[in-house]
Amino acid sequence: MELDTLKSLGAALAIGLGALGPGIGIGLLAGKAMEAIGRNPEATPKIQTGMILAIAFAEAIAIYALVVALIIKFV
Repeated sequence: MELDTLKSLGAALAIGLGALGPGIGIGLLAGKAMEAIGRNPEATPKIQTGMILAIAFAEAIAIYALVVALIIKFV
């Protein structure tokens, strides 16, 4: 295999696997937040703030994976 092929494969695996965890995490997080809001609608602002903050942290991990994939591909 050529080096470019291996770099492309490595970049694809990095972003693919790196986005898998945050995607699952965000889905679970949003689902549980909706359950909590359904049980206690008065707490919506507090639950929503925590949910958005946690989603931002999970999304940051996916962005790190994207950066690693780009570094693998182009360096």
